[in-house]
Amino acid sequence: MTTASIRPVPLSERDLAVSTIVLAFASDPLVRWLWPDARAYLACMPELTVAFAGAAFTHGSAFCATGHSGVALWLPPGAGPDSAALGALIERTVAPATLAELADVSQQMGAYHPQEAHWYLPLIGVDPMRQGLGLGAALMKHVLRQFDEQGALAYLESTNPKNMSLYERHGFVALGRIQVGSSPPVVPMLRHPA
Repeated sequence: MTTASIRPVPLSERDLAVSTIVLAFASDPLVRWLWPDARAYLACMPELTVAFAGAAFTHGSAFCATGHSGVALWLPPGAGPDSAALGALIERTVAPATLAELADVSQQMGAYHPQEAHWYLPLIGVDPMRQGLGLGAALMKHVLRQFDEQGALAYLESTNPKNMSLYERHGFVALGRIQVGSSPPVVPMLRHPA
């Protein structure tokens, strides 16, 4: 366990934070289902990160642990992914056979997304060289404390079974399980304020 200093990531450091997410998701079941080829993954994941969670940088809700060793990109109530950029990337780069299943996965994910005002965590990741040191927990605690003070809901979709215990330890509860065809499972999770 290490002591981590958590701070907001300014827009000027976006590329550093995106690089950490790219490293952290290199073995994520869902994104590697989209881009199983390493070269395609490395080419597409930075663009996916910015389209999916880039609004966190402009809203001041992107956080990093010391040296960008871990990053959490939270979207505040009312903010969302850049759907046009995300859709264009997916259409351009994902295999046609996967696209049909992905459309069903996305539709089901949308059905679980809360209608009430909430904070959404599209991406959180720790550099693989620093995993297991408590950085993910530190990133979660930093923000969830604020959400508890605000009485705010928090929502995420877990795309990696290895991360479930982290989310559960921080009060997230699974709402269901999404799995279509060859897709890996996705678990939507909701956290009520403590």
